[in-house]
Amino acid sequence: MKKASDPAGKTVVTVLTTDAEFEQSVRSTFGASGAIELHVVAGTISTIGTLDTAGVTVVIVDLDANRSDEMLALERFMLAGNSTPVVVVTQSFDAEVARSLLQMRVADFLVKPVQPLELVRTCARVARSSETRAKEAQIYTFIPAVGGAGVTTLAIQTALLLLNSGQRARPPSTCLVDLDFQHGACADYLDLEPRLDLKEIEPRPERLDRQLLEIMLSHHASGLKVIAAPNRPAEMRSFEPDMVTRLLDLVSSHFDYVVIDMPRTWFSWTDSVLLGTNRLSIVSEMTVPSIRQAKGLVAAIRERLGDGQEPKVIVNRFEKRLFDSGLKKSDIEQALGSAFAGTIPNNYRLVREAIDRGVPLDEVKAGNAITAQLKKLMTPQASKPAAAPSLAGKLGFTLAKSA
Repeated sequence: MKKASDPAGKTVVTVLTTDAEFEQSVRSTFGASGAIELHVVAGTISTIGTLDTAGVTVVIVDLDANRSDEMLALERFMLAGNSTPVVVVTQSFDAEVARSLLQMRVADFLVKPVQPLELVRTCARVARSSETRAKEAQIYTFIPAVGGAGVTTLAIQTALLLLNSGQRARPPSTCLVDLDFQHGACADYLDLEPRLDLKEIEPRPERLDRQLLEIMLSHHASGLKVIAAPNRPAEMRSFEPDMVTRLLDLVSSHFDYVVIDMPRTWFSWTDSVLLGTNRLSIVSEMTVPSIRQAKGLVAAIRERLGDGQEPKVIVNRFEKRLFDSGLKKSDIEQALGSAFAGTIPNNYRLVREAIDRGVPLDEVKAGNAITAQLKKLMTPQASKPAAAPSLAGKLGFTLAKSA
């Protein structure tokens, strides 16, 4: 539980509470150890103002989850750029509280009365997890707005771009994960044998370790590692969230970049995957129904996961035609507003050849427009002003206004 910012090498625990009994329990629990420096702050998260977390290993917040002002204050605290893991202790607990705390990304939560040993173990675990997360991968997730939008192609090309990015002595280790267990195509597109054995790890996800993961990785000639399971098109299976999150936790702790190809269907583990994503891209086609679906998916993700997650829409197979009365880029910008990331040009013959040969697009045609545009979209872009509405009115959206 040592933090580099603590010169004394001590574990620093800050406890925020107004409960005298809980404070006494905390002092008895942590006060006996010379390796732990305990700070108790009298007050609630909604009344203390600014909480200094510099050099703090873990913050314990004693929270009344029935009070909206405390829940709102905790949300503001979590969104304020705090990097110290937060453990919430609450008297009341239900599914809605759990969901809210999950959305806020607190490290863990406990229900009173809390056993001292359980509190110590929880603090130790979240502190270790915090140190691990600093070394974990950047996660890029692609999810389709409609079927056939080209999400697998964009996920593969993004993974290859990340693999070849930077000025490092070695290429950044990159893993492509296909979570469409029913219709996944990443391995087929790259002409690889899918090696993820779901039957092996589903009964006991805790068995999945680095050695077993290595056995289940497929290796592309480019250096890209791929995790994909053999397709089961006739089986509609919903795996336990523990299996999927264990798999992704292990992958993210061993790679610099992880790119995830998501299925369109929402499973019990989808929330957890999206919450752990650094960059979430929704892939749409340039049609009115597809843009509508993308708009609805953006709203659904924000509703389920909170404002902290910012999904962006990439419109694939974009064609710019002069004198065409159909959907224009300005219509999409107006319809999607700040959620619009950009477009990918259409080049069906290039993509088809790359897929048939199982090679990157750049190997078929170096410097192609698709790869160039995708590279731009995977880096921060300046916001674009909204254009004047035209066919966007047909989409039935409330158009975004320029700032």
